[in-house]
Amino acid sequence: MVQKLTQFYRFLPVQLLLLHFRKYQLILIFWIILFAVITNNFATTFGATSLFLSPEYLGEISLMSFFLLGGTTAIFAMSWHITTFIIHSKRIPFLGATRHSFLKYCINNSSIPLTYLIVYGVLAFRYLNLTEGFHTGHILSLLASFYGGYLLLLLLSFAYFFRVDRNILKILLGNIANPSVIRGIIPYDNMDRDFDMVRAESFLNSVFRVKKIQSPYAYNHRFLTAVLRRHHRNAIFAVFIAVIVLLILGIFMDYPILRIPAGSGFLLLFSILLTLVGAFKYFLRSWEIIGWLLVFTMLSLLVKYKIFELGSIPYGLLQKGDTTLVYNYQQLKNVFTDSLYRVDTAHEIQRLNRWKQKDLVLDGAHKPPLVIISVSGGGSRSAYWTFRCLQYADSLTRGALFKHTVLITGASGGMIGAAQWRAVHQAYVHQEIQNPYDSLYQIQLGKDLLNSIIFSMASVDIISPFNKITFAGQRYRKDRGYAFDRQLSANTNGLLGNNLGYYQQDEFKALSPLFVLNATIINDGRKLLLSTQPVSFLGRSASSLNKPLPVIDGIDFGRFFRHYRPMDLHFATALRMNATFPIVLPIVEMPTTPTMQLMDAGLRDNFGIENSMRYLATFEDWITSNCSQVIFIQIRDTKQHDPYPSDNNNSLMSHLLNPIFAIQNKWGAFQTFHQDYVLDYAQLSLPEHFIKKITLQYIPTDLEKTAALNFHLTGMEKLDLYQSVYNPDNQDAITLLKAVFSQE
Repeated sequence: MVQKLTQFYRFLPVQLLLLHFRKYQLILIFWIILFAVITNNFATTFGATSLFLSPEYLGEISLMSFFLLGGTTAIFAMSWHITTFIIHSKRIPFLGATRHSFLKYCINNSSIPLTYLIVYGVLAFRYLNLTEGFHTGHILSLLASFYGGYLLLLLLSFAYFFRVDRNILKILLGNIANPSVIRGIIPYDNMDRDFDMVRAESFLNSVFRVKKIQSPYAYNHRFLTAVLRRHHRNAIFAVFIAVIVLLILGIFMDYPILRIPAGSGFLLLFSILLTLVGAFKYFLRSWEIIGWLLVFTMLSLLVKYKIFELGSIPYGLLQKGDTTLVYNYQQLKNVFTDSLYRVDTAHEIQRLNRWKQKDLVLDGAHKPPLVIISVSGGGSRSAYWTFRCLQYADSLTRGALFKHTVLITGASGGMIGAAQWRAVHQAYVHQEIQNPYDSLYQIQLGKDLLNSIIFSMASVDIISPFNKITFAGQRYRKDRGYAFDRQLSANTNGLLGNNLGYYQQDEFKALSPLFVLNATIINDGRKLLLSTQPVSFLGRSASSLNKPLPVIDGIDFGRFFRHYRPMDLHFATALRMNATFPIVLPIVEMPTTPTMQLMDAGLRDNFGIENSMRYLATFEDWITSNCSQVIFIQIRDTKQHDPYPSDNNNSLMSHLLNPIFAIQNKWGAFQTFHQDYVLDYAQLSLPEHFIKKITLQYIPTDLEKTAALNFHLTGMEKLDLYQSVYNPDNQDAITLLKAVFSQE
């Protein structure tokens, strides 16, 4: 037994596996990330798992999407083999005595890639079956396409390596890959001499047979050096090709056929980074840390001097006005004066009068119920759920819900769903569509947004941050924000592809509800209120009037940026400004001094309660005189007042991290309790039972399997969200809503 264990331990694949963990663990980080992603242990919130286990190409999970993912997986695996061969080949000098030494190295170095392929197949089969509802035959065909793509790229790679003498860049790349060039610049010392030999006694040959290693090693040092030089050249050539491919894909990202699956884009990016990390380790050796510090210093300087931009510019908004727009409290006081507050409230009262007197509510003496809708954030999950609730409730009330709605506000994904509902009704009012209750519009919101975002992150934001486009006569940078805007417009067949001003007249004439988007200004915590109508009254309370230092906690976008063509802002961009989830979407930077930076509305108010309550407080007199009651509809993608599972602080890490992330993880619950408190007090100044709150909440069929919070929904998640409206609690809420309008 001891002899067999020793033989196994001295087997080259085992020795190489141990060597990777013993030396240069940083290179392993890429494999660790991949394994963590497919096992749903990394970037789960961002939906990374779906990018690999259910890749999409041209909007579909197809044979081609899996084929492309398989091919790029092979490219990453070959980058792994080349990089580690260059670093470790001197530790296995017996390969210099064999023919096709690199092929033999790849075979013996395949423990990690082979494990990944097996684990991937098992997890992908399970994922596609449980979350997408695919049948066994379909899943097997998709996996066959994945492995087919992997094998094809693997064969093409080896065909290139064994015919390397035909490489037209041989001389140029050979010079670049020559370590002696680096040695002439960097003074190596004894720290850089590493003689840690691999003590292997057997290996797998090119026909996968175990072969003994002859001792002492009879190898040709000159031959091994030549092989090393050749693969230095191959590695640089591979990086060069991968960068060119990503650059081309980024430049032509507007063409769907060139938009490969996001997982494939990241595998190409990983291939480049892996090779660069390996090059740093091989060439710089003990100077590696200094090298990385220089790289990060250079990147910091590029960001500081706006050569490499990380923020996103709002598309359509004029970037330079006649004068510099200063963002400070004094400027806010100068713009949002008491007189402007009174002008804007008078404007809104006129709109309310038109709402009451329009043909939809015939009798001027009649007091109709007034509906305010607030929706929660939550990515595509909330968008899909919000639209489902509004379309379903509106159909059961025969359109009365839309006719009586005066204000829609909220955060993030929920406002995307509400925007779709409003756009569908607006198209119906203008006789552009025949049926606002067509399931097509629900299907549109279920389409993927994440793939285009992540693909752009890999191919543009990181590889080519200098890509520019011309939009509305101005130059803007292409980034993942731009990709989001384009994809959202495409998914909704152009319904959300207009500019902000497109909705201005219908809102002014009260043919459409007042639609108020929010974005959190991370400079100081204020809100940026995006609307087609003047809404400065939502940025301060009536109690702040006639005070020398009024509290201004919200900024009317149209008023503040009045010289920057605010109504030309792309509406999809406005929705993104409202839903800028950190990292997934870039922070939006407004043209002010200092730069106003925007993030997700949910950071300040994830449920839209603040705007709703301030609206009620501002127009309380008009509402109580002209309306029978206020129907406050809250649509949320989480269950209200549902206790969170207790944290089991049974480890050192949980004791350290749980207090740190408590606010982040429980932020929605904190806001819920605070806003219920505000709502209770808001009712004190109104007639008894004047406000009727109706809540529609997403309650998953299986409480342990709620839909993920990201911009991608699986087939089973869509089904669960769609059916949640039939939950008894939601049906009770719908019954209450129907009863309100049955009295009309």
